Amino acid sequence: MVSSTISNLENLLINTQLVSRQDIAECRSDVHGGTDEEDYFQILERKQFLTNFQISRIRKGETAGLVLGGCKLLYKNASGSFARVYRGSRIATGEMVGVKVLRDHWANDPATIQLFKHEGQVGKKLKHHNIVPIYDVDSQDGFHYITMEFVEGGNLRDFIKIRKKLDPVEACRYILDIARGLEYAINQGGITHRDMKTTNVLMSSQGVAKLIDFGLAADNSFFNRPGSPDLAQAVEYITIERNTDAPPNDPRSDLFFVGTILYELLAGEPPYPRTRDIDERKRFGRYRDIRPITSILPNLDWGVAEIVDRLLQISPAHRYQSARDLAEEVENVLKKLGHQPTPKKTSSESNGTKTILCVEHRPKRQNVLREYFSKHGFRLLLLSDIERAFNRIKNNPPDGMILFEDAIGDRAIEDFKRIVSMSRGGNLATVLVLAHESAGMADELNAMDESAKALVQPIRLRDLRKTLQKTVGMTVE
Repeated sequence: MVSSTISNLENLLINTQLVSRQDIAECRSDVHGGTDEEDYFQILERKQFLTNFQISRIRKGETAGLVLGGCKLLYKNASGSFARVYRGSRIATGEMVGVKVLRDHWANDPATIQLFKHEGQVGKKLKHHNIVPIYDVDSQDGFHYITMEFVEGGNLRDFIKIRKKLDPVEACRYILDIARGLEYAINQGGITHRDMKTTNVLMSSQGVAKLIDFGLAADNSFFNRPGSPDLAQAVEYITIERNTDAPPNDPRSDLFFVGTILYELLAGEPPYPRTRDIDERKRFGRYRDIRPITSILPNLDWGVAEIVDRLLQISPAHRYQSARDLAEEVENVLKKLGHQPTPKKTSSESNGTKTILCVEHRPKRQNVLREYFSKHGFRLLLLSDIERAFNRIKNNPPDGMILFEDAIGDRAIEDFKRIVSMSRGGNLATVLVLAHESAGMADELNAMDESAKALVQPIRLRDLRKTLQKTVGMTVE
């Protein structure tokens, strides 16, 4: 028999989903008459059913928020002014995830909550090898959280503290990763990061740099969109843009701060001292009067030095004009240094997951589709505008597309034909779900191309998935 204290603790752990009934049964064999609560905590920690962080919170009676979105918080990994990031694990699968939680101080502030959710919603759109994927953004019991991929290696600033400085080849490899991530984001409707710094670049255990924290991100439509949130902006961005007459949402601003990252990777010190002093951060000369990299590293390869100098040009017109231009230049320099750049990866190549683009504007159906296809191993990208879908096909084609006639309207069949024509000979599988009234068109459309299929409402999601799996070369379950 166990004491009522131990029994109450067990019920608490089971009810909060921190520990399963099976785990409790395994612990019971180590419990004897003299076991108190502290002894039981030691048993749970020794068997790795609870972490020291969890136990500390339970002792304080702070169990709320230890499980969010089906994920247990295991350890605190990082802290910022607005949020904390935890290492977590999914209760259902044991998969490691990162969980970012808005601090209690801001949990009831509408503007901050809106900014936090903006970060999550932007991140969910971005599926790329060099961007940390966001899985979900939600609220539970007053806690606002974002779940994401857990990256083992920590951020670039911590990496530099240990390594001190990097050789030009390694530094350029990471800058190439960053440039590719920014290039991909700009192709997704003009998304810019707006807060590039070493703490917003994570390093995977495989040595891959990944962008994180798109909380201040904006897109091409942001500045003219009615009712858009009044997003905060990084002081550094405001300072250089106001003093150089840069246009709104200028992607070249991201590139300036990529230059500050490359500078620090090579020199082992930032181009200007870090400070919390707002007045100093607003001083334009801080960014204009950066000491040339060659004054610190006189023997630095001239090609690498040229990249640093061009990125840090105070006039946007004198910098690289796009992340793609930067990526191409870094690739050329790496080849000259005798290092073959890693092949450029698309979102689906990064881990074998197939990316499906769906044109659908209705929130309820969006949620149903996202949940279903994610559950079955797809990455689902949802766009409400068919023209944005065409731009995506041109710049970064997905593996498959879903069009709903009842969402697009009268032009749906012509749009379907246009997509088939654009992708003929390629690998883009396209499925058009016709309204019942258009059933007579199905045979004609199905004869257009083997990678194009027309289905007729009503259909089951399972039938839609099986059609896609066949056409994109996945095993049908």
